[in-house]
Amino acid sequence: MSARIVVLSEPIAAELLAELVAEVFGDMVKFVVDVERGIVAVGGEMHVDAEAVLLEDGSRQVDLWGGNFYPLRPRPQRIEHSSLINIRPAQDNLGMFIHSDAMRGRVSEIVERLIAPGVRA
Repeated sequence: MSARIVVLSEPIAAELLAELVAEVFGDMVKFVVDVERGIVAVGGEMHVDAEAVLLEDGSRQVDLWGGNFYPLRPRPQRIEHSSLINIRPAQDNLGMFIHSDAMRGRVSEIVERLIAPGVRA
């Protein structure tokens, strides 16, 4: 059985985020953001799986960026902008890290709006 992947257009419930974190890694959850549609696929074992879910849902690959969310870390360190799906020479992103400040900002904005509300205080 593969780990669940949930597509969010509204903020995640704390219980669901806790379940997704516990399902695979225990301290974090993988995510893929569609920066054009303003949605995120969260969960699963690999970013490519969440990317596939969004592509099947109508997203365009050029709009998808991956990372990791660590709910127990302090706010400035919760989001990691690193994933194999981010390696895009055609978009001037040569490594796993999202190099564009503007794109990292957009990804963070969506993650803060849809995933961060699930963090229990």
